[in-house]
Amino acid sequence: MDSAEYERKISDRFASFDQDGNGYIDREDFSTAAAAVLAEFGTTARCDKGQALYIGAEAFWQGMAGIADRDGDQRVTKQEFVTGAAKRLRDNPDRFVDIARPFLHAAFAVVDQDGDGAATREETERVLKVLGVDAERAGRAAAALDADGDGRITEEEIAAAFAAYFATAEPDA
Repeated sequence: MDSAEYERKISDRFASFDQDGNGYIDREDFSTAAAAVLAEFGTTARCDKGQALYIGAEAFWQGMAGIADRDGDQRVTKQEFVTGAAKRLRDNPDRFVDIARPFLHAAFAVVDQDGDGAATREETERVLKVLGVDAERAGRAAAALDADGDGRITEEEIAAAFAAYFATAEPDA
């Protein structure tokens, strides 16, 4: 895959972060995502899990801004995302997991309602949909994450898939 095609794919992923569709990613987009997950799973913002999710969202935002906000205006434009994030993610996909991990870990704790260390396919599909993934794609993604068919998806499986989605060379992964 050539660089232009890779950057187009990353540009498409921009919309996943731009929760309000205003053309840039900012702190509010991460707070909106956290609030949506909490609301979907009936968890209050003031409880430990809710606070952890907001702290994780802030850490994710800070990491994203650190790799992509080139002009320091506390907003990441699509161009900054494509040129800043694409290169860094392509060069080091594990870095993306590192900056996303606090949010993913906290979201997983909210989603794993029975505390058994795994989310169900249904819980995974719900969180994907609330984060803006269309229902059909969310269903396919949850099924793919449950590769062994046991109905359980671990945090590590989710983190690996998350990184692959944003950093893989496949345009439609």
